Amino acid sequence: MVGRGVRRIRHLIKKNKDGPTSMRARAGDPPRTMPQKILAGRATDPQLRGDLVQVKVDQVILSRAPSRALAEAIATGMKKTPVEVAVAYDGTCVADASSLADIDEGSPHSVSPEFPTYNIPIARPGIGFPAPVHLERFAAPARLALTDDPRLTTVGGIGMLSLVVSPSQLGQALATGSVWLRPPRSVQIHLSGRVRPFVCARDVALELLRRNLDEVVRRIEGEHHAPVILEFAGPSARLLSVGDRAVLCGIAPQVGAAAALFVSDEKTEVFLRDQRRSKAHRALVPDPGAPCEEVVSIDLGTVDPLLMDEEGVVRPVRDLAGKPVAQVVLGGDSGVTLRDMLAAALLLKSKRVPSRLDLLVAPPSRQVLEVLAQSGALVDLVATGARIVEPDRRVVTSEIYPPPPGSLSLRTADPEPRIAGAPSFVVASAETLAYAVATGAVGDPRSFKRPVRVTVPRALPTDDVLILRDKKGEQVSTKKPPPAPAAVPWKGPLTLDVLAGVPKVNGHAAVGARGRAAPAPAEAPAAAAAEQGQAAPAEGNPAGGVALVLSTLDEVRAVAERATDLSTVRAVVAPFVPSTAVSAFASEGIATFLVGTEALGSIKDQKSVELPAPAQWGDRVAAIFGSERVEVAWLATGMERSWTHAGTVRQPPSAGKPAR
Repeated sequence: MVGRGVRRIRHLIKKNKDGPTSMRARAGDPPRTMPQKILAGRATDPQLRGDLVQVKVDQVILSRAPSRALAEAIATGMKKTPVEVAVAYDGTCVADASSLADIDEGSPHSVSPEFPTYNIPIARPGIGFPAPVHLERFAAPARLALTDDPRLTTVGGIGMLSLVVSPSQLGQALATGSVWLRPPRSVQIHLSGRVRPFVCARDVALELLRRNLDEVVRRIEGEHHAPVILEFAGPSARLLSVGDRAVLCGIAPQVGAAAALFVSDEKTEVFLRDQRRSKAHRALVPDPGAPCEEVVSIDLGTVDPLLMDEEGVVRPVRDLAGKPVAQVVLGGDSGVTLRDMLAAALLLKSKRVPSRLDLLVAPPSRQVLEVLAQSGALVDLVATGARIVEPDRRVVTSEIYPPPPGSLSLRTADPEPRIAGAPSFVVASAETLAYAVATGAVGDPRSFKRPVRVTVPRALPTDDVLILRDKKGEQVSTKKPPPAPAAVPWKGPLTLDVLAGVPKVNGHAAVGARGRAAPAPAEAPAAAAAEQGQAAPAEGNPAGGVALVLSTLDEVRAVAERATDLSTVRAVVAPFVPSTAVSAFASEGIATFLVGTEALGSIKDQKSVELPAPAQWGDRVAAIFGSERVEVAWLATGMERSWTHAGTVRQPPSAGKPAR
C-alpha cells in the first residue's frame, strides 16, 4: 500500500509538472496573469522587462501566406524547423485556374509541396478550416503559438496563447525557434450565471461586442503601448465547453485585442481525452491577485438572442424580425460548435427549405462532418434541402458563395474586416439561422415550441489521414520554394503618395483577396497604381511608395492581413493601430504613425507626404502632407524601429539562435 501511495504521488507530480514553461509560481514572484505565465516560462528575461522580449515558440500555424513564411525561414538558413509543432494549412478546396496558377508560380498564399521536408506537415484541402482543425488536432494548453491568421485566436479556448505576426516574423520563428514580442496587458472578462434556452456562445460573443469592448482595448493600448489580451474568468467560464470557449475567443480581433485565453481545467482535459491527446494537457490558471487593467462583467442569464447586422451593429434578433432571408451559411471556421450543428439539424428535422432561400452547410472540420454523418444529422440537413459545401478558405471571406445582392444573408462565422467594397452579411447563432430556414425570415429562435436536447458523442473520429508528413527517404518534390522578397530599406528623406482607405487588389477589396497584385503600367498615375496594390515612384524619388491614411480599426486590420499583397505600402497613418499590427508592419519595413482624429480629415485630401530621413525620426516625426506640417507619433519601439529602417526582420543565417 505504501508503494502504491508513493507511485500515486509521483504520478501527480509528473502530471502537474510544467516542464520548460515553468507554470508554477516561484517564491517571491509577483502574481501573474495567464499570458504572463506562458511568456515568462519561455522568455530570456522571465520578468518580461523591456519594450520587447525574446521568447521561445511552441507552435507555428501557417494559413494566409505559408510559402512566404517558408521562403523567409530558408533565407535565414533553416534546414529543419526546431519548433515543436508547425503546420501549413492548404485551404483551397475548390481549385480553379487562378488557384492552380498560384501554386505553379509559387504564390505567397500557396502551400509548397516542400513543407514536409522541413518538418512542417501540410494539412491538405478538405480537412476543414484551420481554426477548428487546429483546435481539435494540434492546439495544446499553456503553449505559445504564432500565426499569420487572426481567425486562429479561437484556439485560446483550449488555453493556448496564439499571437498574429508577419510572414517574416514567422520565418524567423521557424528558423530559430524564437521571436521578439511586446509584453502584453490583460483585460478580464468575468462570466457569471447560466445561458437560457436558445441562447448559445455566439449570442454571448455578440453581447461582448455590444458592450463596447473595443473602446476598453483602445484606451489600454493608448496608455501602455502594449498588446491587450482578453482573459475569461468567473464561475461560469469553467462551465463552458471548449467549443463554446473558442467561439468567445474569436471576438478578439474585432475589438483590437491581440488574443484571448481561457483557463485550462477539467473541461480542457476531457476535450483532449476525447481527441486522444491527453498527454498534451497542462493546467493553466491565473495566480490569485494577478493584476489586470480592467474587469468587464457579464451575466450570461441576461443575454438574449442577438445578431450583428450588415453595418456591424449588434442588435436583438427581434429588431429584424420578419425580414426575408435569401441565403443561410451554417458552419464556417468560427461562431459555431459541434453541439450547435447538431442542434440546428434537430430543429430543422422534417422541415423544408423555402423556395427563395439557399441553405449552405460548411462543416467546420472533417471530424464534425463525420460526426454529423454518423449521427444521422447530415441526412436530416440534406433532406431539409441543404447543400454541403467544402471547407474552402474563400467561403468565410465570401469570395465564393457571396451574399446575394440586395438580399439578406445570415451566417454563423465571424466577418472579415468591414471596409468599403467588402461583402456584408448578418452574423447570428446556429439556432437563429435554423429559425430563418424554417420560416424564411429572421425571427427569435425562442419561437420554436421547445429546445432540443443534444447529446455530443464522446467517441470522436481522430484519423489524421489528410495530414501530409515527411516520410524518411521519400522525396516529396523537386520544386524549390520561392525566394524571399528583397528588403527595401529606408534611405534619406522620402516622398510618398497618399491614399485614403484600403487599396484594391486586382480590382477587388483587399479583404479576402488572394490574387497576385497586377503591376501598374508605367504611364499610369500614382493613384490608379495604388488601387492595384502598386505605386508609381514619386517624381525625383525612384524609391517612392504609398502612405495609407486609415480611419477605422477594420481598415487597419484589412491592411495588416494583406500586407504581402500591397508591396509598395511604406507607411500607415491612423488614429489607432494595435501593437501587434505595429510590430508586424515594422517587420515588413512599413512605418506606422499615429495621428489625431482632428487632423485625419485634412490629410486624407492631400496627394503626397514628405518624411524626413530616418536618422531624424524620434517619438514624434514632422511629416508634411501637401503644404501642411503635421506632427505624427511613431508607434514602433525598441528593435521594431531598426526593423522598419532595414525593411525586414530577417537576419543572416548564422545570427539567429533559439531562446533558452
